[in-house]
Amino acid sequence: MQDSVVLVTGASGGIGFVCAEVLAARGAQVILVGRDQQKCADAAAAIKNSTDNRKISFEVADLSLLQEVRALAGRILHKHGHIDVLLNNAGGFYRQRQITTEGLEYTFALNHMAYFVLTSLLLPALGQAKQGRIINVASRAHRRGRMNFEDLQGKLAYAGWPAYCQSKLMNVMFTYALARQLEGTAITANSLHPGFVRSAFGHNNPGFAGLVVRLSQILLAISPEAGAKTPLHLACAPELADSSGKYYEKSQAVISSPESLDTAAQDRLWQISAEIAASIP
Repeated sequence: MQDSVVLVTGASGGIGFVCAEVLAARGAQVILVGRDQQKCADAAAAIKNSTDNRKISFEVADLSLLQEVRALAGRILHKHGHIDVLLNNAGGFYRQRQITTEGLEYTFALNHMAYFVLTSLLLPALGQAKQGRIINVASRAHRRGRMNFEDLQGKLAYAGWPAYCQSKLMNVMFTYALARQLEGTAITANSLHPGFVRSAFGHNNPGFAGLVVRLSQILLAISPEAGAKTPLHLACAPELADSSGKYYEKSQAVISSPESLDTAAQDRLWQISAEIAASIP
């Protein structure tokens, strides 16, 4: 990874931070993205200290807002001639339905639309790399997801866990559609399940839901270091230079859910996402 340019979203903690640190230790120029200025600054400083790699920078953006996603992409394109790896990792779980200031449901906005818009805008820079890699952190939870095209944002009926599972299904479907569009280029696109990782994920939920997440992580979750293994494999393994349009668990390509393989549904999701992105200036 020497001198590769890597962008990691959700990099101020959890598996995003571990991935950024390991990639920095391998010589990459790493750009951390997070929404909290101080956490990003602390993470960047910690990585510089632990790796002695001074080519660490950070960008602050709330990826639930498409305006900020676009501004982030603009800054990245202005500063960097190419990007070798885009690791879309930021995401969240919202038990109660919440709406962003742009009018989108939070789970849909952060977990899917941020991936869709940021990736689309950074494709020119990925195309300038010798071999660009797009890595979308999904989840095994996608297997429980069901695409409700008539109510994608839960306006009629919302429950936090089904919304999360649907968003992770969207991650896998978006990856497959993207890989088809990138055929014939040097850019690959893959998605993955990192495992149930012990992190701050889900801690934003108050009351019983937040308590359940915390207790589950204590009893069942793996470490962020273990959770980072699969995304790091996808980012670094030379034998994966031609691997695209696949879904990985434990660093192995496996078959994702039957619903995720529906190409017509993938294309429908792409079209809807493009229309929503175009509707928000």
